[in-house]
Amino acid sequence: MISMIGLGSGGSQIAQKFSTMSQYNVYCLNNSVKRTSKYKFKLKSYETPEEYDENVPDVSKFFKDVDDQIQFFVVGASLSSNYALGILEQLKHKQIDLIYIKPDTELLAGVPRLIENAAFGILQEYARSGLLNSITLISNLKLEEIIHNVPIKEYYDTLNTMIQSTVHYINYFEHNEPEIGVLAKPSEICRVKTFGVLDMKKLEEKWFFDLDIDREVCYYLCINKEKLETDGGLHRRMVKMLKEKPHNAFRKISYGIYETETGKDFGFCVARTNVVQKTLDKLKQ
Repeated sequence: MISMIGLGSGGSQIAQKFSTMSQYNVYCLNNSVKRTSKYKFKLKSYETPEEYDENVPDVSKFFKDVDDQIQFFVVGASLSSNYALGILEQLKHKQIDLIYIKPDTELLAGVPRLIENAAFGILQEYARSGLLNSITLISNLKLEEIIHNVPIKEYYDTLNTMIQSTVHYINYFEHNEPEIGVLAKPSEICRVKTFGVLDMKKLEEKWFFDLDIDREVCYYLCINKEKLETDGGLHRRMVKMLKEKPHNAFRKISYGIYETETGKDFGFCVARTNVVQKTLDKLKQ
């Protein structure tokens, strides 16, 4: 089992999408909770970031049954993200993979921008130091660019669904053996990462965040059962496309091919780096 923890309203909305799946225990912490219960914790609201830092709640009892593996969702720029360090400190005996959702920073100003800048940098340093198992960076702008058609009234729900689906598939791949492939174990120093989806015709990546420097890239290819059974040249073609991608001693590539019973092939990719990201998201002009 994996515990999915959502901090704040945005993080909780993402975590809640895993509640229908038996593989996960879902914990939500936000100020909309009416009353603290087994899986929901009511957070207090304050006016300034300093007040949040000074009033981190004791969540030790709330998390007494939390699983050893945790995926922790937090949205940058939210005031509740100021609770993150204090809450993570109380969970440091667990394996924590943090998923950081980065908002559109160009339109942020004042306190929200200061909060986002601080959280974005500090949480990456937490991961690099080994206090977190990893931090995954996801840009809302990049998700919107990938999905392309996102109605305003369904904006966050559409983006959150894509995050949930991707995280779930990556979890599946990491706990199941591929039909064929060589999946490299992530380097201990490469704890900053992002996800992406693949155009299966050319294995073209559409990244959820543009890492400045990626050191390791893993491709998860999902091919329908009939094609796996009958297409004798499939593996050769896939490997050829992967070999054409940039790779050297400083950029390693690995892959796994999995069976899917859906009619359409699809794929995901994960990029990892040891470099703390400091630049704004880069979007295509």
